[in-house]
This record gives sequence, structure tokens and C-alpha cells, in this order.
Amino acid sequence: MQAVRLGGFVACVPEYSDAPKCINGASELFAKVFGAAGAHARAAVGVASLPGNMPVEVEATLEVKN
Repeated sequence: MQAVRLGGFVACVPEYSDAPKCINGASELFAKVFGAAGAHARAAVGVASLPGNMPVEVEATLEVKN
């Protein structure tokens, strides 16, 4: 397995500019669990709201090797 991309969405006010810091935890988890295979491209975006009134949403694209 290889992590390819991790995307994160953070519900926040327009003035908040630290959305990437909120997604750091997910990136760090991938690195701890998968080691070098956890390295990935990343995007973090602040949004007005998320489904279910969630504060954070994370999505990942993974490559599974047979």
C-alpha cells in the first residue's frame, strides 16, 4: 500500500488560516502507521460547513499493490 494523496477540509470562519495545521495530525498518522509508504501529496482547505456539522473531513487516495 502506498499513500498517494490526503485531502482535508476544516469547517471554519473565513479569517481562519491554519487549516493545514489541523490536517497535520492525519499526515503524521499516515507516516507512523505506514512509514515511508505513508508519504503523500496533501491539500487542506477551510470551508464554511461540512455534512453532519462535522468540524473536519479527511479523504485519502491509496494505491494498493498486489
